[in-house]
Amino acid sequence: MTARIYFVFVVAVMFFLIAAAPAANAAPSDDACALLTAAQVSSATSVEMNAGTYVTPTFKKTCTWTIKKPAGKTARIVTLYLQGLDAFESGKKPLVGTVNIIPVGGVGDDAYYLAVGPQVYLFVKKGSAAFKMSVYGDIPQETKEAMEKTLAQQAVSHL
Repeated sequence: MTARIYFVFVVAVMFFLIAAAPAANAAPSDDACALLTAAQVSSATSVEMNAGTYVTPTFKKTCTWTIKKPAGKTARIVTLYLQGLDAFESGKKPLVGTVNIIPVGGVGDDAYYLAVGPQVYLFVKKGSAAFKMSVYGDIPQETKEAMEKTLAQQAVSHL
């Protein structure tokens, strides 16, 4: 009987440890560059991008990818900024009338575009994480939106 209780105890402990372990594909919640590769950013923007870099070596909540060889009207810079849920929610209530909020489906638990003039930003919430995805360049707003959505869907898969 003692061996049976011991066996059940060991199985229960192993189950708990496996369930409590972080997912193997989960990126650190404070490392923006861990969510996308230069190849993913290059593929989504159709231009070759450099590897992602941080604003400073110690602040890893923002990652920036830049174009390798600028040419014509194309995406030039891509940023991913990890933020809190409070910032995500406050973005839905713009203080100025010239800002358009456009709901987006198919990415994360909740998402919206925030459009200001020719620039558009995609804000995404997944569980307890949120981020802003931005593509900068002399390209149409609809093209930026499509690029941002593609990149956000890939980033969400790592949260």
